Amino acid sequence: MGELHVYDMIVVGGGPGGYTAALYAARAGLDTLVLEKLSAGGQMALTEEIDNYPGYEAGIDGFTLGEKMQRQAERFGAKTAYAQVERMDLTASPKVLETSESIFYARTVVLATGADPRKLGLAEEEALTGRGVAYCAACDGMRYKGKTVVVVGGGNSAAADALILSRIAEKVILVHRRDTLRATKVYHAPLMQAGNIEFRWNSTVTALLHGDKVTGVRLKDVTTGAETELSCDGVFISVGRKPATELVRGQLELDRSGYIMADETTKTNLPGVYAVGDVRTKPLRQVVTAVADGATAVHMAEEYLAGGV
Repeated sequence: MGELHVYDMIVVGGGPGGYTAALYAARAGLDTLVLEKLSAGGQMALTEEIDNYPGYEAGIDGFTLGEKMQRQAERFGAKTAYAQVERMDLTASPKVLETSESIFYARTVVLATGADPRKLGLAEEEALTGRGVAYCAACDGMRYKGKTVVVVGGGNSAAADALILSRIAEKVILVHRRDTLRATKVYHAPLMQAGNIEFRWNSTVTALLHGDKVTGVRLKDVTTGAETELSCDGVFISVGRKPATELVRGQLELDRSGYIMADETTKTNLPGVYAVGDVRTKPLRQVVTAVADGATAVHMAEEYLAGGV
């Protein structure tokens, strides 16, 4: 039996944060492995056009950008294994990651598992994603310049999305199942003052109306049960995100929403374990903030491996 191979760093998740960590780690001479369950890019790969990532003046699709990040990291020696992580022991030394393919060992672990937008669960919601259904106003808002959009939700993300869209779209209709917003008070005045935001209270979306693309929504009044149809060009679903943290629950400190507690240093409560990108507690979840986290995590991991903290 050969000697146990222990990587200097294993990165869980091949999105922008994960592959930036792999790039910086490989360039620093660390023996680095990325564990990715599907393909490079993560959530980013589902975005048809990314216009807010610096350096691509004509924009780039997320799938291509993900592949470029992967190739760049691999050019410097990072490896990728396509495997679903099933169990992790992050307190062990070395740290143990059991996957669908085999068991891997590492001195440091970077968690870049991301957060999926919560879906409404409507028929054809998935099929219409990118064809009128969207989950990120900052990513996809510009497509609806001068058009009418519906925002579904009543929390901070829905309020922020409605404000972003009010500066782009001709009309924004905010649909919320209660009669008041859950969003913090700071959002209320700007929403009310925006001349092009309409509110549909006590309402839920029961169906997406569409041809090849979304043409409208069917709304149900939760108090009367009455249904109405509303024409629109796009539907932004802003009912929160679900961080992929089930595997670390009980090992790492999570906030109330399930995000890994980690600040700008990306350090978690366990030494040698870092959280980058959408999975950590942070004010802005974008490709550009994920790649920043990836670089920071490697800096911290190098200090840890050198005998620091």
